Amino acid sequence: MRISFKGTWYLMAAAATLISTAHAAEEKVIRIGFNPGPYKEQFEKGVAPWLIKQGYKIEYKDFSDGIQVNDAVHRGTIDANIMQHPVYLKSVNDRLGIDNVGIVQVPTPPMGLYSERVRQLPTPAPGTTVSVPNQPSNEYRAALLLQSIGWLKINPDSDAATFSQKNISENPYKIVLKEMDNAQQVRALPDVDFGVIQGNFAVSSGIKLSSALKLEAPTSQFINVVTVAGKNKQAAFARDIIAGYHSAEFRQYIVSDPQYSGYLLPDYFK
Repeated sequence: MRISFKGTWYLMAAAATLISTAHAAEEKVIRIGFNPGPYKEQFEKGVAPWLIKQGYKIEYKDFSDGIQVNDAVHRGTIDANIMQHPVYLKSVNDRLGIDNVGIVQVPTPPMGLYSERVRQLPTPAPGTTVSVPNQPSNEYRAALLLQSIGWLKINPDSDAATFSQKNISENPYKIVLKEMDNAQQVRALPDVDFGVIQGNFAVSSGIKLSSALKLEAPTSQFINVVTVAGKNKQAAFARDIIAGYHSAEFRQYIVSDPQYSGYLLPDYFK
């Protein structure tokens, strides 16, 4: 059989397309979303090198709020996000009607009480203003911290996912809680007496955890997690992300870097 030059070119082009398609199928890409905070740097320096050795390419995308970044995971725009604790994750799932799941804990800076006006924990004057996050689960965390120093009391049956100021049972110092977007709390700190600020927003703004007047008590329900869509919790990339966080390389990166001193550490660090 005689094959013309033109026919040979078509065969070669077809073969090249098949090879290219095969290479694309073999390429392993993980797309990760983040909110402001230390989690992107943790991943880039502590986990990504391990994943790259396993043949993955990593793509990063930044988001400004927790709803968008969770919706992106659900829709498949990204494969995972790293920015939230399980209580907040559940509240977003309920709100959006989705089934994202946490697959592994990550080192998390604790929430803290900060002030630009005082350097020691005082007895608050009546009408003292304290900024708190305007999300129920994180306002609950703030209330727990304020309860731990005796500034107020909350009902023992309060639900973190639905918490509001109506759940405060005692406010002896008549503290005024100013709810605001958690990303704005650091900027607003000069305008209030105190701010109970999530650790990721504090450290990403250059505030040291050691400068807090009080840090929240360690609790696993507020340690952040890597989140994926429920259908992907057993996917190969999800298992490899878990392995990356459990790796000796990641542990060494965290324990050797002083910027992570005071962080809430995952169970697998113990």
